Amino acid sequence: MSEIHEECGIFGVCSRTITKDVSVYCRTALYALQHRGQESCGIVVNNDGIFKQQKYLGLVPNTLYERRLNRLGEGNICIGHVRYSTTGGNFLENAQPVLTRHAKGSLAIAHNGNLTNADDLRRKYELQGKIFQTTNDSEVISYAVTEARLKSKTIEAAVLLAMKKIKGAYSIVVMSSSKLIAARDPNGIRPLCLGHLPDGSPVVASESCALDCIGARFERELQPGEVFVANVDTTEEYSLFYDGKKGSALCAFEFVYIARADSIIENVSVHDARLNAGKILWEEEKLLTKETADIVIGVPSSGLDGALGYSNASGIPYNVGFIKNNYVGRTFINPEQSDRISDIDMKLNVIKSVVKDKRVVLLDDSIVRGNTCRRIIQKLRDAGAKEVHFRVLSPVFKHACFYGIDIDSQDDLVSHGRDISQINDYIGADSLNYLSVKGVRRSAGDLGSSCKFCTACFDGKYPVPVPKDTSKYKFDKPKSEQLTLG
Repeated sequence: MSEIHEECGIFGVCSRTITKDVSVYCRTALYALQHRGQESCGIVVNNDGIFKQQKYLGLVPNTLYERRLNRLGEGNICIGHVRYSTTGGNFLENAQPVLTRHAKGSLAIAHNGNLTNADDLRRKYELQGKIFQTTNDSEVISYAVTEARLKSKTIEAAVLLAMKKIKGAYSIVVMSSSKLIAARDPNGIRPLCLGHLPDGSPVVASESCALDCIGARFERELQPGEVFVANVDTTEEYSLFYDGKKGSALCAFEFVYIARADSIIENVSVHDARLNAGKILWEEEKLLTKETADIVIGVPSSGLDGALGYSNASGIPYNVGFIKNNYVGRTFINPEQSDRISDIDMKLNVIKSVVKDKRVVLLDDSIVRGNTCRRIIQKLRDAGAKEVHFRVLSPVFKHACFYGIDIDSQDDLVSHGRDISQINDYIGADSLNYLSVKGVRRSAGDLGSSCKFCTACFDGKYPVPVPKDTSKYKFDKPKSEQLTLG
């Protein structure tokens, strides 16, 4: 792909006391959310209205170490962010949170998702004379909130007013001099949950696994269109709600791939939903049995749970077929195909004794470009597998996503211009089958989730109108304008 969308993780804490622990909590939570963004990270600490910030390119443990945390000092409120970026966007200016100062004080914002009307809003603000320091949607949100703040009595009222202008998918955390505010878009496309530390201090995060890692008690997920407010001065907590049209359209890809398996989303364990997806996938076809296949294996990590579910349903023995190098990041967002293939070779190695002379059923979360699974299938054949039957724990990707997932053009999808048999020929499997759209909805729905889910990348049914001119969707600077970091 020529351009890659971002997918991020956000966190915020409002401490009952002034303490250095706020930055430690934030760093630990961001480390737990590292799977959501591996390119840059940042933290802003608020000590009675004085904001201090640390932002870096790189992974959390490699950049936000103790000496740098100490520079942030003590504080009451802290927000943080980990980021995947667009191609050409790998420079420090785009790291978050975004920090701004205006007539009514300082403001810091961190954002997960993508706006579908960011181009129009950005042009409007530029014509008003506003200067943009970044190319991300978060600064557009920041200007929308600060503009609304001049007309509102409170910062939370300003966030609600800004939500009437911004469109698309977003979960945001906002920090003012005395408040922590968290908000989800009216369709709830991106996740955001609420919890409390043992002392009662509220915390918000993209996923519940971040709360577990800091010893916080998971309370609930924010509702679509909800604006949660925690006041550090009064210890008061309350919520306001968007009064426009709302829906229930959490991105189904959170369950398929993005979220950590130990997280709870929409009151459902991600691990259990993936197990169930594997079970449903086998039930939808019932073609492979113990008589026609020898083992079921999954591609680490998001294919493992589904493979176990498929094995349990089919009766075909489950085994571990790959060893994963945990020090290589996700290949999904690498913009250069040659680099992706190199990453795959470094990331996964086949256990030859497991697959040699076996008829293998291989499960993975998805097929996007097709390069990854093509290489993995070849690695299995090179290791001696007699047959490789590929099963996919999501439907066929057919459409672009404008809400934050890494698919901004259907032209780059392996399904573009190919039917399933042609895709199978391209990736080199003996057979290929996908989970249905109904099946991906059932994977969490069967376990108690009432969410309708956004499946636009599978069926083209977009819950929020998409840009008319997608060629102007991104705002990346030319490479010549990027910062060069030593």
